[in-house]
Amino acid sequence: MTNDAGPDSAQAIDHVPCRYRARAWWDGRLVAESTAAVRVTEPGRSPELYFPTADVRFELVGAAGGQAVCPVKGTARLWTLDGKSPAPRPEWEDPEHAGGDGLVDGQDAVWSFTEPAPGLDWLAELVAFDHDRVRVEIVDLVAGEDPREASVKQFPNWGDAADLIDMMDLRAVGERRQVSAIRPFAARSVVEASQILGQAIVAAMRHTGGRRVVSAQLTMYRVADTRLPLEFDLEDLSSGRTFSAVLVHVSQDGRRRASVNMLLDVTAADVFRHEDATPPVAGPYDAVPYDMSVTGRDLRVVDAAYNNDSNAPVGPPTLDAWVRFREVPADPALHAGLLAQFTGHMSLAAAMRPHAGFGQDQAHRTLSMGISAIGISLHADIRADQWMRYHHHSTFVGDGMAHAECRVYTEAGALVASFTVDATLRGLEARFHHSDKTAI
Repeated sequence: MTNDAGPDSAQAIDHVPCRYRARAWWDGRLVAESTAAVRVTEPGRSPELYFPTADVRFELVGAAGGQAVCPVKGTARLWTLDGKSPAPRPEWEDPEHAGGDGLVDGQDAVWSFTEPAPGLDWLAELVAFDHDRVRVEIVDLVAGEDPREASVKQFPNWGDAADLIDMMDLRAVGERRQVSAIRPFAARSVVEASQILGQAIVAAMRHTGGRRVVSAQLTMYRVADTRLPLEFDLEDLSSGRTFSAVLVHVSQDGRRRASVNMLLDVTAADVFRHEDATPPVAGPYDAVPYDMSVTGRDLRVVDAAYNNDSNAPVGPPTLDAWVRFREVPADPALHAGLLAQFTGHMSLAAAMRPHAGFGQDQAHRTLSMGISAIGISLHADIRADQWMRYHHHSTFVGDGMAHAECRVYTEAGALVASFTVDATLRGLEARFHHSDKTAI
């Protein structure tokens, strides 16, 4: 892949310090480790992680392999990796995005810009690795945290919890319209349905002065693109002293993508109370960390039952996952929206778990999979910065659809939300060309 150099190419490159410890591994050897890495983002491409040269063990990397010139970043020195070659890339991977920085061929997979282009002086004394061939990872732990909180995320990742919260934190552009920030991701450009549900909940709670959403029904009818902002138009159906009914129309680029029908309440004291008891499972620190590409959000799966492997052992149509965000602003709407944002992530995996030879590694490649509708009820105020247990139970798969009935509990076992998910699950015709970046 080549970079298209334009007058503003260098200025479009964004760089921010990585707040986490970063490591790079090659052939089982730790070749770099740093608490001062830099995350570099270039429009239309996957992010890259650069390490200070002082934190790279060049004696383990191999011999210098010459120079190459990038039309955007400048002149780079290259190194050749010694050791076992990694497994080949999957045949479905788009070759346009293979090869890390696009500067190197063959075994050259490490580079440093010895003569950065004008405006990119900060690149000097930094080293990057081809993420397709070198395992680059982030240790998701900050100073002062219990070591039990640590998990490892492979780079390039989608981003940080702060980026997700920024997307959920809609911007008002009128009395009844709110707009989302965008965060493109080169690996996949389709907006998750549960993200839209969570954003609509944020919009409605703010629109009604903080009333709690007690019921929300999302229907998706067109795919939304991560590269464009989403517009949330709110229609007041009813507004009383205790209840409000709001219909949210979600549009993008002038076309409707989804609708969310919501009932909101000021809530009241109990007359009497009961709730569905939580089935016993391992707690968050006895569950297995799972990398879903977001730092600052801890995700742990009971019995390691969630994976993308179609050859994994079969099991019951249930999945339990613990989720907790490190830092969330003191805004009840954001906490509720973040709970809803995760509701679309695992129900399809629960549906596939009893069936040998099927897994989420086939999603958008040989299987058409996507959320069509989510219905959620919130039973309590939400704290997304405390452990939330998502219990997913797939009750039916057939006729090209899957249905799940799910619960969300606190670590103490209190039921705080119930939700259902309806999703498409059907084969993709091999005679058509499909890209897993855009297919459903």
